[in-house]
Amino acid sequence: MIPAMPASASSARQASVTALRFGRVAAMGALAALILFAGVWGSWGTAQHVMLVKGREAGTVRVTGCSGHTCTGPFTPTSSGARARARVEIAKSVAVRRGRTYDVVLKPGTADAVRSGPAGILYAWVPFGGALVLASVVVAGGMRLTRAAWVLGLAGVGLLTAAYLAVSAGS
Repeated sequence: MIPAMPASASSARQASVTALRFGRVAAMGALAALILFAGVWGSWGTAQHVMLVKGREAGTVRVTGCSGHTCTGPFTPTSSGARARARVEIAKSVAVRRGRTYDVVLKPGTADAVRSGPAGILYAWVPFGGALVLASVVVAGGMRLTRAAWVLGLAGVGLLTAAYLAVSAGS
């Protein structure tokens, strides 16, 4: 405390610093939660089809051609109630190659296929892994919670690495 400053001014300054610190932590916590929610939202669109397979058409697709952002091929069913199709589409990625056969699940009411099995589940959660890494930066820089940030960041990197290894081993 400065000798010429009254005690009430010092406590008022301390209260304002505390309020600003709380505001920063609350705002950065809300931002980190929003980033994580967006990651789950981005992943769930595909993950729901891969993880909740009961009643869905499961089978394999042999990729016969690729153009643009999609690859196509015939669908051979492996689940009861599924029907064979001459042509289904699967998103083209580094893990989908022409001439290869992949385990897939069809989105209900469409001819869109998504990879199934462990590789498909991990690949579906890649947006969430990226969100974990991004949220770790916000938690470390904005909230000054370095241990929590390390946990988030390592979990995200672990998820991304596992997805890469699973998808590249299956292709």
